[in-house]
Amino acid sequence: MENISSVSDILVLEDLDLSESSTYPVFFTLLFVYITLLISNIGVVVIIIAERSLHEPMYLLFCNLSVNDILGNTILLPHLLFDMVSKERFISHGACVTQAFFSHTYGSASHTILIIMAIDRYVAICNPLRYSAIMTVKVVVTLSVSAWAVSVVLVGVLVSLSVRLSRCTSVVQNFYCDNASLFKLSCEDVSINNIYGLFYTVVLCSSSMGTVAVTYIRIAIICRTKKNAELNSKAIQTCASHLVLYLIMLLTGYIAIIMHRFPEHRFLRKLVAVLFHVVPAHLNPIIYGLQTKHLRLRILQVFGKKITHS
Repeated sequence: MENISSVSDILVLEDLDLSESSTYPVFFTLLFVYITLLISNIGVVVIIIAERSLHEPMYLLFCNLSVNDILGNTILLPHLLFDMVSKERFISHGACVTQAFFSHTYGSASHTILIIMAIDRYVAICNPLRYSAIMTVKVVVTLSVSAWAVSVVLVGVLVSLSVRLSRCTSVVQNFYCDNASLFKLSCEDVSINNIYGLFYTVVLCSSSMGTVAVTYIRIAIICRTKKNAELNSKAIQTCASHLVLYLIMLLTGYIAIIMHRFPEHRFLRKLVAVLFHVVPAHLNPIIYGLQTKHLRLRILQVFGKKITHS
C-alpha cells in the first residue's frame, strides 16, 4: 500500500466496509439496481423519442431527467462494482477528477432541471391557454441547455479549485471521488474551496427551493381562487409527484453533504451517497412516467404488444 501511495498519479479509494459474507449480496443487489435503472430510464427516453405524440415540452424535460440519472449512476456504480470484485481500489488522479466533476454535475443538474420542470408546471396550470405559445420546443431546448450549462460552469469552478492544489496524500477519504475528497488530498489552506463550496451550495439550493416554493404557492393560490375541480385534480396529479421527488433529492443531498462533517460515521456516509444516486433515478421513471397519462398509456401499449407477440 505504501508503494502505491507514493505514486503521485495513483490514488487509493476507501472500501465500503463490508464483511466478506456480505460483499457479494451487496454486489449483486447494486448490479441489479444499476441494470433496472438503466432499463427504465433508457426505456423512457427511447419511447419519448420514438413517439411523435410525446414530442411536447413536458416530455422533453423527462428526457433531461433520465439522461442525468443515467449519467450520475454510470459515473459511480460500474467503478464501485469493479472495486468490490477486484478488491483493488485504485484510481488515477485524472479519472478521480473526472468522476468528481460528473458526480457533482449530476447533483447540480438535478436541481436546475427540476427548476425548469417547476416553471413548466406553473405555466401549464396557471396559464393553460397560453401554454403552447409560451413553452415552445425552442424555449424548452434553450432552458434545458441553460440548465446544463449553469451546472457545468458551477461544477467546473468547484473542481478546478481543488485540482490546483498540490497533493500530500494519495488516500481518498471516500469510496468514490467527489470535490471534498479531492481537496482533502492536499495539506494546503483550503479556505477558498470551502468558501466557494458554500457559495455553490447556497446558490444552487436557494435558487431551486425558491423557484419551487414560489411556483407552488402561485399554483395553490390559483387553484384556491378558481375552485375548479378539474384544475385542482390536474395540479395535484402533476405537482405532487414533482414535489415528492424534489424533497427526496433535497433530503438525501443535504444528508450526504452533512455527513462529510462527521468522518466517524463512515458507513452511514457511504450509504447515503449511494442512495442519493440510485433512489431518485429509480423513482423518476415511476413517478413521472407512470403518473403521466399519455406516457403511461404508451408504455403499456409497448409492453402489451410484446406480450401479445410472445
